[in-house]
Amino acid sequence: MQVADRAKSLPTSRTLEINALAQELRSQGVDVVNMTAGEPDFPTPQPVIEAAINALNSGKTKYTAAAGIPELRQKIAERVQQRYQVKCSAKQVVLTNGGKQALFNAVASVISSGDEVLLISPCWVSYEPQVALMGGVVKYVKANMEENFLPRAQDIAEAVTPKTKAIIVNSPNNPTGAVYGRKTLQSIASIAFRNNIIIISDEVYDSLVYDGEYTSLYGLCRGENAILINAFSKSHAMTGWRVGYLVASEEIAECVSKIQAHSTSNVCTMSQYAALAALDIDTSYMKEKFRKRRDFVAQELSKMNLTFSMPRGAFYFLIDVRSVTQNDTEFCMKLLQKSHVALVPGSAFNAPGYVRLSFALDEDNLRRGLERFKAFLGG
Repeated sequence: MQVADRAKSLPTSRTLEINALAQELRSQGVDVVNMTAGEPDFPTPQPVIEAAINALNSGKTKYTAAAGIPELRQKIAERVQQRYQVKCSAKQVVLTNGGKQALFNAVASVISSGDEVLLISPCWVSYEPQVALMGGVVKYVKANMEENFLPRAQDIAEAVTPKTKAIIVNSPNNPTGAVYGRKTLQSIASIAFRNNIIIISDEVYDSLVYDGEYTSLYGLCRGENAILINAFSKSHAMTGWRVGYLVASEEIAECVSKIQAHSTSNVCTMSQYAALAALDIDTSYMKEKFRKRRDFVAQELSKMNLTFSMPRGAFYFLIDVRSVTQNDTEFCMKLLQKSHVALVPGSAFNAPGYVRLSFALDEDNLRRGLERFKAFLGG
């Protein structure tokens, strides 16, 4: 049986490959410290769980509108208005099955075959495959560790062609932890407006900024020619609940709703009611824990004489291992097999020669993982 060319061309996930090997070792009784996790290790707040239980007990187990329950869309619209000082109505909000579907639906709504999409590299693994599935063409704009992984406006401007349709911007960034300042974001917005380029602003880590103030690109654009992507996964430790959302013009939001109606229908109904409760919960305690972990990891990596850029947000370090090897995938495989520590190869993020370390795990596991990492490098 022949599969579609677009499916055959999709790359496999390096993260899943490493995780699969880690799980295999664990099934054999091996103590593996998994530092690949892209999710908070905290439990979902209890009021969120109780809201889901209440929804179940009250019979809220049926379909909802594809765009989501009205009260959640309205509450998100009010939050967007309040936080970003941008006019926003519930009609502009679409609930999605996690932030990933919000991104996919956004790309599907605005990208046609042959359109070019700018990605700032290193970048999250799913951006390019999603663009490719829509027939789009990715053009990378490289951000360098020497400049704290902040893109240069000149490089972005030079990458623009008449075919450029959109730019995806992720701040705070996965995998680098970079947080783009107002000046950088203003430059991106200016280039986009001049060239009528749609901005897709992935802000799923916006609650995890450790140094300085956070500036939202969507807010900076005042919602014009921009699509906001966010989710409850990172901010409220709700990765498995699968609730994300998209905010855009009514025209794009309507298109997204139609795509969703023909693919997954609505987000899990009780998860939507859980998310409604989550909007009233303070999760700043998670950020403070992550900040302490970040500082500890930075201290330990410095002792190993490893080169890295201090992450200002999210919960990742991107570490330069080119002084050890040029093959980051082989490096991660050997580290897992010999020292039982799982990291993600940087090549998964278009950053060969680097590895990504997540500090979204408790202090004991962080300490054990770093001790093993240090011993591996010494050996």
